[in-house]
Order: sequence, then C-alpha cells, then structure tokens
Amino acid sequence: MPPLSVTGVMGSFRLTTHWLQLRWRIEGAQLLAVPAIGGKARADGLWQTTCFELFLNPQGMDAYHEWNLSPSRRWNAYAFEAYRAGAEVLEVSRAPDCVWHGGSKFAIFDAAIACRSLPAGPCALGLSAVIEEAGGTKSYWALAHPPGKPDFHHPACFAASLPAPRSP
Repeated sequence: MPPLSVTGVMGSFRLTTHWLQLRWRIEGAQLLAVPAIGGKARADGLWQTTCFELFLNPQGMDAYHEWNLSPSRRWNAYAFEAYRAGAEVLEVSRAPDCVWHGGSKFAIFDAAIACRSLPAGPCALGLSAVIEEAGGTKSYWALAHPPGKPDFHHPACFAASLPAPRSP
C-alpha cells in the first residue's frame, strides 16, 4: 500500500571518533503514527510501527548486526550469523541516543551509536525505515531494495560503506 502523505525518507550517517551519527528525514509527516516517548530501554517488535533501522555487515563476513531505533527512545540490537539466521541479542557498550523532532511538513529522527559498539573493521551499511501513518498504513524505505517485497536483511539493502571506526 502506498504511503498516505509521506513523499520521501532520506537517511544519512557520519562517523566521528566516538559516535556513529544517524539521521532520517521524513517528508510529508502530517499523518505519521509515532510511538509515545518512553524511557531509554531495549524492546522487541519495534518494527511493528514507525522505526528506523541500521544494518552493518563486516567486510568479508556472512554475519551482520541489526539495530532497531524508535522515536519512543526504545531500541534493540541483534547479531545474526548469516542472512536471517542465528539471531542473538547484541551486547553493546552503551545504549544509543535517540531524538525525535516532529513536524507536519517534515520530521527528523536522530540517533547516535557509540563506536565501541560497532564492528572493528569496515562494513557494508544499510539504513532503512518502517513508517506508519494514520489508520495503520505502512511504507518501507531503504537506501536500496531487492526485487519483490521489502526485506531490509537482504544484502542488496546494504548499499553504503562504513569505514572502520577510528581509535580515540
């Protein structure tokens, strides 16, 4: 089903000495369904409503990490052994920081993940978003999509490159 009012979602990232900074900008945000702000804590099922996702696949590996980040400030991170296989909760050095900036014409979601929680080497990177609007209408956004229905775990979605984090 096409989105009701959302006309685009842009994702960007920036790696600093201590942080991987992420930003998603949602154009046409007047009908967004956004989870209520809660405490910063792990939670499952975040992708069932508006949620932003980061995927990191270390160079030359089948394994990858998935981060689910919510405007509610809830989050989770998983380590997969291979495509949708062997998922385990990923232990991290610090919970990510998530900030929602809502508006009617556009909204911005910012997140920062400590570099200590990232794979040590260069990675293929995927940014994606599940956007829910009024009445439960959902749309799926990614840097790239494989053919067929949306599948953010598919290697085709890992369309950007992240260099190895620098040591402080």
